[in-house]
Amino acid sequence: MTRTAVVTGASSGIGAATARRLAKDGYEVLVAARREDRLAALAREIGGRAIRLDVTDPESVAALAAAVTSCDVLVNNAGGAFGADQVASADPAEWQQMFDVNVLGTLRVTKALLPALRSGDGGTIVTITSTAAFVNYEGGAGYSAAKHAEHALTETLRLELCGEPVRVIEIAPGMVRTDEFALNRFHGDAGKAAAVYGGVDRPLTAEDVAECVSLAVGLPQHVNVDQLVVRPLAQAAQHKVHRAPLFAGQQ
Repeated sequence: MTRTAVVTGASSGIGAATARRLAKDGYEVLVAARREDRLAALAREIGGRAIRLDVTDPESVAALAAAVTSCDVLVNNAGGAFGADQVASADPAEWQQMFDVNVLGTLRVTKALLPALRSGDGGTIVTITSTAAFVNYEGGAGYSAAKHAEHALTETLRLELCGEPVRVIEIAPGMVRTDEFALNRFHGDAGKAAAVYGGVDRPLTAEDVAECVSLAVGLPQHVNVDQLVVRPLAQAAQHKVHRAPLFAGQQ
């Protein structure tokens, strides 16, 4: 019997890489995101299905649930950081956007697909959070607050599903270099986005995180990886990053 996986935020970055990896593992993958042209191309590449999804829109989430006849794995990947202002100058609209996408988006999709995850022999929910879910840093209050909330949602869900055959896994990446994350955070400023990774020896890639998803999901159903924190070797902690001397002053 073919296993089915649903990946949100699948039009680029970690979501697209995860969809490819799970397809390689033998899953029929439904890729969901807002950019339909990218989704269609990815679905053709991996032999999956595509559906437009806006996790901030309840009707869009309901349409996703209606399109899913069975679900063995849900990967809650849709999210993002918007802005890097300090609290004193923070834009509440950006905070609201981050909470709506990262927290309420995860809530909406999880609620909608939970009946399908419960109906089979065993389901798995993977939520991609961040090391920002545990450690705060200057200029990151809005994103960190949203990821703290997403972590709390995930941990609580695991408690509430105890006794049911549904695993709840949290994967919290540190520094991951993708095409869009930092660029979106700095409103398209390529220079600021590039400086985040300046001099860092091999930040994580989207494919690295996808491998972690595959590893956690591929374990026997009775084995639950509650939380997997993954960083590049050059990043010992949120504030401890090894950079080449030229970039050391930019930490």
